[in-house]
Amino acid sequence: MHFPKLLLFLLQEDGLNDVQEIIKTEKTYPERRLRGVLEELSQGCSLIDSLVCQLKRPMRSQVKKSTVRDKIKLAHNFLTKLRFLADEPQHSVPDVFIWMIGNGKRIAYARVPSKDILYSSTEEETGKDCGKVKTIFLRIPGKKGFGPAGWTVQSKIEIYLWLGLNRQRKDYLSGLPNGFEENKLSKGPGLPCSPPISLTYMMKQIFQLRVHMYQARSLFAADSTGLSDPFARVFYSTQSQVTEILAETLCPTWDQLLVFENVELFGEATELRDDPPIIVIEIYDQDTVGKADFMGRTFAKPVVKMADEHYGPPRFPPQLEYYQIYRGNCSAGEMLAAFELLQIGPNGKADLPPIDGPTDMDRGPILPVPLGIRPVLSKYRIEVLFWGLRDLKRVNLAQVDRPRVDIECAGKGIQSALIPNYKKNPNFSTLVKWFEVDLPENELLHPPLNIRVVDCRAFGRYTLVGSNAVTSLRKFIYRATDKQANNCICLPEIIVVNMESDTGFKKMDTVVKLDSDDDKDGKGKKRKRKKGDEIEEEELDESMLDWWSKYFASIETLTEVSNRKTINASIIFVFSNKVYPKELESEFDNFEDWLHSFNLFRGKGGDDDDQNVTDEDRIVGKFKGSMCMYKVSDDMSRDMSFDSNMGMFQNIPHNDPINVLVRIYVIRATDLHPADINGKADPYIAIRLGKTEIKDKENYISKQLNPLFGKSFDVEATFPMDSTLTVSIYDWDLVGTDDLIGETKIDLENRFYSKHRATCGITSNYAIHGYNVWRDPMKPTQILAKLCKDGKLDGPHYGPEGRVKVENRVFMAPTEIEDENGLKKKTDEHLALTVLKHWEEIPRVGCKLVPEHVETRPLLHPDKPGIEQGRIEMWVDLFPKDMTAPGPALDIAPRKPKKFELRVIVWNTDEVVLEDDDIFTGEKSSDIFVRGWLKGQQEDKQDTDVHYHSITGEGNFNWRFVYPFDYLMAEEKIVISKKESMFAWDETEYKIPARLNLQVWDADHFSADDFLGAIELDLNRFPRGAKTAKQCTIEMVTNEGEMPMVSIFKQKRIKGWWPFVARNEEDEFELTGKVEAELHLLTGEEAERSPVGEGRNEPEPLEKPNRPDTSLLWFLTPFKAIKNLVCNQYKWLAIKIVTALLLLVMLALFLYSMPGYMVKKMLGV
Repeated sequence: MHFPKLLLFLLQEDGLNDVQEIIKTEKTYPERRLRGVLEELSQGCSLIDSLVCQLKRPMRSQVKKSTVRDKIKLAHNFLTKLRFLADEPQHSVPDVFIWMIGNGKRIAYARVPSKDILYSSTEEETGKDCGKVKTIFLRIPGKKGFGPAGWTVQSKIEIYLWLGLNRQRKDYLSGLPNGFEENKLSKGPGLPCSPPISLTYMMKQIFQLRVHMYQARSLFAADSTGLSDPFARVFYSTQSQVTEILAETLCPTWDQLLVFENVELFGEATELRDDPPIIVIEIYDQDTVGKADFMGRTFAKPVVKMADEHYGPPRFPPQLEYYQIYRGNCSAGEMLAAFELLQIGPNGKADLPPIDGPTDMDRGPILPVPLGIRPVLSKYRIEVLFWGLRDLKRVNLAQVDRPRVDIECAGKGIQSALIPNYKKNPNFSTLVKWFEVDLPENELLHPPLNIRVVDCRAFGRYTLVGSNAVTSLRKFIYRATDKQANNCICLPEIIVVNMESDTGFKKMDTVVKLDSDDDKDGKGKKRKRKKGDEIEEEELDESMLDWWSKYFASIETLTEVSNRKTINASIIFVFSNKVYPKELESEFDNFEDWLHSFNLFRGKGGDDDDQNVTDEDRIVGKFKGSMCMYKVSDDMSRDMSFDSNMGMFQNIPHNDPINVLVRIYVIRATDLHPADINGKADPYIAIRLGKTEIKDKENYISKQLNPLFGKSFDVEATFPMDSTLTVSIYDWDLVGTDDLIGETKIDLENRFYSKHRATCGITSNYAIHGYNVWRDPMKPTQILAKLCKDGKLDGPHYGPEGRVKVENRVFMAPTEIEDENGLKKKTDEHLALTVLKHWEEIPRVGCKLVPEHVETRPLLHPDKPGIEQGRIEMWVDLFPKDMTAPGPALDIAPRKPKKFELRVIVWNTDEVVLEDDDIFTGEKSSDIFVRGWLKGQQEDKQDTDVHYHSITGEGNFNWRFVYPFDYLMAEEKIVISKKESMFAWDETEYKIPARLNLQVWDADHFSADDFLGAIELDLNRFPRGAKTAKQCTIEMVTNEGEMPMVSIFKQKRIKGWWPFVARNEEDEFELTGKVEAELHLLTGEEAERSPVGEGRNEPEPLEKPNRPDTSLLWFLTPFKAIKNLVCNQYKWLAIKIVTALLLLVMLALFLYSMPGYMVKKMLGV
């Protein structure tokens, strides 16, 4: 892709910025503008790639009003990819450097990418700055040019750049503003045409620039106090001016008009109107000693009015707009201003529109923003709720003792009551105060509200503790129309809500495994199969369920995927609680329904790209309170019970200290960061609330990154002094101090006072016994009555047939409850609980109440901000001490494994593959034995004795294996505790699936035993054994899904035939034998009452097997053995031996007779 095509993408980026501005200013139809931006790109994408079209068309078709924000984010991601494709990895043309030199030294420079000024005859391929007059800022060369020192402008130049081929030189002046004359060097004949040495503009325009600087907000904190003394410097053409300096604020309201007289601009009037030079605005912090500190910069283009144009709507007077201020690459606030460039005509300044400032202001030479541009003001009343201060840090090494809060907005403000002793009680004595201020009617132009906390010290000194600027007051605006609308909801029409189908429990198949004895002896009913494959559901005793049953039912981590046709599973109805995958605050808007927390900042702001990290370091405390802002009018209606001292904050509790029992439940932690060199950790829990600190160091969990705690802690606290709960996870170390893995902090005070009632979660069902017992000291009827009284609602009215009426809502639900003896009785608790679960449907005061829940909170480390060190699952209950004492804490201790003993009797084997060849008889045979163990306990494997010389694959054993083990019924896992090594300090717990491994082997005396086959049986779900060996096939392993399945934990005892299998050379299963075995499962108590011995030992020994005596078969049939040896196995060897013997005999006879024969020949005898 050619790099000048980046111009097309820049146009799209400008369009996306326009869409974001439309959304920000709440203008209508942002989706139309976004659709137009994507349409422009689609029309030009034919010049780039058809791929762009294919990607953009579906995106454009899906743009709707409800999806504008998501589509903008998607378009920005798409734009990033296009930029990556457009940029050349290595530019062939070097960049252009512009240097400013003074006294022979390089003072400042600018680097212009050559791709931005490269010329092309095709407009779409031309660089974005080619042939244009651009403003360039020069920076300091070297290392000083990087960081805060290089952000200030050394020089600003307006320059025209053009880069092209020599044959394109005729076009190099085509982009300059018209009205100039070229001054060229005289050249001799035959010399090429050269550029002019200078341009003389004969046409210039005179303008007046009016800069309306109204205010700025969220500026950079440049002083150690966390505030700044800001002023703005405005640059335009060859002139610059500054605003007044406002002391100690991050949200200055300058309200100042800067007039630039006789601004000379060169070029044609139409060109200047369409593309005027940009205005540079820089924000500085004034220091008493030294030069001003740079705080940020922004750019703007003025609205141009020519002399022949009318000064009037829609373009004039210009509207105030927000401009983003940048400090380096980071955002450093916003500035609200307007800019207009007015041409001075032939009649001079008389034709310019007059400057009409407000008459009630006398600011000397400083001109305020004119009436037509400054926003229209209305009188507002701001009521402030002063609740208290929290977690204030030291200031200048001294503790904060007598703090006070100052509130300021638009030059007006109010002070809170003084806290006489911060340590004793950090709450304010006077809750509500108010002040009136003139604010713009346009809510987008409202100035920020500044919160400053000062410490009143001796001799009348005031020390700034921290400050906060509330940039948006929209969420604190009270609208009387909302209240009227809510009143209109309360019509005589009755809305009936039928809740009978809302069971509140979850139906699951084999989700929760019950720790029970044989189902035949239990109270429940077996699940039986009827005709037509209908399944009768068994009913189980609810006493077998516990809190973990609810937990596992909620997270569905133990759901077993099984075939309902073949498994005798139970259908269990389990009441579940809500498991939130994040903090509870994120689900309920930080519990700031009426009480808000404002962080207080102190110190200079950071210059890093990640501003969130530096802001956390600047937090010195919190201010708790709220605001309510509304227009002042004479016709405001007041209720008869309206308390004028509380203003709009009616029916809020008092902030006197209160004693609370805090009950913390910690379930488990997940994905902890390793803290030891072995990649593990030894975590334990630490609780800190106020001066109370609990460290559960003795119960650390060894070598776990996902520990299961199941702990509850009770801590007594006093609000507001002890309002921040810290739950930490530490790593236990044998030597040295324990290491902090991570911690999470919870604001308990906001939860306690929230209307969402986060003190104790509302359960899904009311019960007086069992695993789902109601744990709140107040019953549902009492809670409902209190909510109706506090909200001034009509009700509750309980009626016949399970009906309850609250306001104009009627709810219906069951009215019977079952006690511990199984007897049913009438109660209204179910009705009240139904209303509580749907409290958000109640008009005017309804809100969602916190359900019974488990929240998942991230663990963070102070030295590693922003990096999650793991997650913790927990919840907190809060019980006021002045009310009925709560019951005992829920037992959420981890389920302990139950002791079992598995007895496996290996009776016989059949059709075992024959591995050996008999050395005497030549027949195939095997010396068979069976080996077995439970998975994870390979070191406890057991072997039968050996059945020697089996020539049919049949083996007789009558041998018993005994395997004791610990088992978790709910998780279907065997629990094994063992040391990882001989140097390990303590044992590590492992959870392994319950599986029995049986193998068949061929025993060898002088070599390793030969493996023949194996089978692995999942004790929770394995094929039912065949009745005979003939019925036992390999399909029991390869087609498990179609076989009837059994569980040893339900059947207890089972006997049958199972196949041994092994993989062949084609990596396919083949049958290598069959085993007849009997599996018998007993609990630990049953095994102690009826012990048995291993193998055939006492007690209860098994009979010896009746094996055929074939070990000396070769001795009893000698002729058959000899025939086999000579004729079958050693046939050719025998022939070779006989032939060799004959040759030796002939050679011996030759040697014996040769001497006599030779003598006879010699002597002639």
